[in-house]
Amino acid sequence: MKPDSVKHSIKGKDVAKEFLQLAKPYKYTFILISFFVLIISLLKLLEKYLFKIFIDNSTSFSSHILTVETFSYILLIVGIVFLVSTCVRTVLFWLQMHFLNILEMQIILDLKRKYFNHILDLSHSFHTTSKTGSLISRLGRGSRSIEGIVDFLIFNGAPLILNLIIVAASVYYFDKASALMLLAVSGTFIAYSIFLISRTKKQRDRSNDADDVEKGIVGDFFTNIDSVKYYGKEEHVKSIFFRYAQDTKKKMVRAMDFYKWLEPGQAFIVGVGLLLVMYFPLIKFLQGEISVGTLAFIYAVYGSASEPLFSFVWGLRKVTESFTDLRALFAYGKIKNEIKDTPYAKKMEIEKGGVEFRNVSFGYHKNRQIIGNFQLKIHPHEKVAFVGYSGSGKTTLLKLVYRLYDPKQGEILIDGKNIKDFQQESLRSELSIVPQECILFYDTIYNNIAFSNQKASRKDVLKAIKFAKLDIFINSLPQKEQTYVGERGVKLSGGEKQRVSIARALLANKKVLILDEATSALDSKTEHQIQEELNILMAGRTTLIVAHRLSTIMKADRIVVMNKGKIVQMGTHKDLIKQEGTYKELWGLQKGGYI
Repeated sequence: MKPDSVKHSIKGKDVAKEFLQLAKPYKYTFILISFFVLIISLLKLLEKYLFKIFIDNSTSFSSHILTVETFSYILLIVGIVFLVSTCVRTVLFWLQMHFLNILEMQIILDLKRKYFNHILDLSHSFHTTSKTGSLISRLGRGSRSIEGIVDFLIFNGAPLILNLIIVAASVYYFDKASALMLLAVSGTFIAYSIFLISRTKKQRDRSNDADDVEKGIVGDFFTNIDSVKYYGKEEHVKSIFFRYAQDTKKKMVRAMDFYKWLEPGQAFIVGVGLLLVMYFPLIKFLQGEISVGTLAFIYAVYGSASEPLFSFVWGLRKVTESFTDLRALFAYGKIKNEIKDTPYAKKMEIEKGGVEFRNVSFGYHKNRQIIGNFQLKIHPHEKVAFVGYSGSGKTTLLKLVYRLYDPKQGEILIDGKNIKDFQQESLRSELSIVPQECILFYDTIYNNIAFSNQKASRKDVLKAIKFAKLDIFINSLPQKEQTYVGERGVKLSGGEKQRVSIARALLANKKVLILDEATSALDSKTEHQIQEELNILMAGRTTLIVAHRLSTIMKADRIVVMNKGKIVQMGTHKDLIKQEGTYKELWGLQKGGYI
């Protein structure tokens, strides 16, 4: 199942539910921040009320109703209250931002950890069919969107609700009709904005999909930069990138196009709303029922209500985009690992290392069987090589041993126990491998080797380096074993990478060793040198070897010749070259120098 096929089935309420689960552990922090928002809103209203007092008393003073001393005293009190309010509001806002930053970063951390762990645990099949660039894009965008949602709740949603309640209640005290009109205008403003923003959802999805594809293409090109350079295809790649970038631009423009109607419509509603809200207080003022200060107060609080309305809609626009981004990330959460551990799965500890295939059948697709009723028993410490033409199922067998896939039929046993009865990670941690190409992390040589056994001491790592004959090469480097190998190990030659792989396998020190075309990409001299190290590495271990070069497996205890997922011959090298069949044919071709 691919995330794109799941994404469109995820609704807004599903995203909200997932967000609430992430936020639930921090509900008291949310309450504390909301309390700060409430007090700040009340203090803002207080400042408007102080302005009303100032105007009313200024009018009384200009009419000689108040003496200079009384008016000065009132101004002093108003000034002190305003100053205290400003100081308290400043402190509360600082506290609000402090706790908000902690809250956002913690939820983002939880989200990253949850989805990184989930994606990492997905099957080998998922990772081989997903573009890394697109995956990173969605994880990054989804994480950043948490900040948009939390900011919306704290800076847009909560202030709007609290402001409307406080403002409507205060206006209601002076004029009921104005309060009702204010609520009606606010409702119209919000409804109009939500209608337009909801229209952008599909276009936002399309622009995100285009952006993911673009980033996937970029990741693919930069990962395979050598191929681009070798064939002189820079201009060709630039044109492909531009085509995808242009498609992203077009879809983003369509997504943003709806917003050109947003602000003009909002400005119209607010303008008309001002006339409607102020109409009734103006009539009362003309009739002498309210003071000019009250009129100014209603005007001021209407302005303070319209400000969070604009802020709310701006936040709503961002939060809608955030929900769309989260939907794309949460789609990964719907994908399940088809390789499942049983509820009673135990940790595996390999004691002897015997491996057995019992009637194993497997195919990557329904109509294409790779392995059919495969049966083989490998004894502890035995070295068994698998050979055959490409597509005969050799590497697939190794993937089944690693439980990267599960057999459709039959079972695989280690030390007489079905590997399905054990936790996948513990099974794999009990195996050791030297693959055809050692893919290294962008890290030091030392850390790349120590990756297979984090508990190993420095002495053990250096011993593994010496065993793999990496010490001479490492000593020639300025940074020695702390030299960075570059992305995927590009700074090392094929032979040097394989020696790192051998050092890793030795440091892991497992009873079952897998060699998957471990020397096929090397020149004859390097292959001969590394083969000697592999022979030492195999001593005392059960070893499964896949090889095309038959010269590398002549000393194997048994050679299993495969064709179309079945065993067609089996024996030692000396026995098989005497028999007519696939092995002798392969040996004749290689001996003759054709491959």
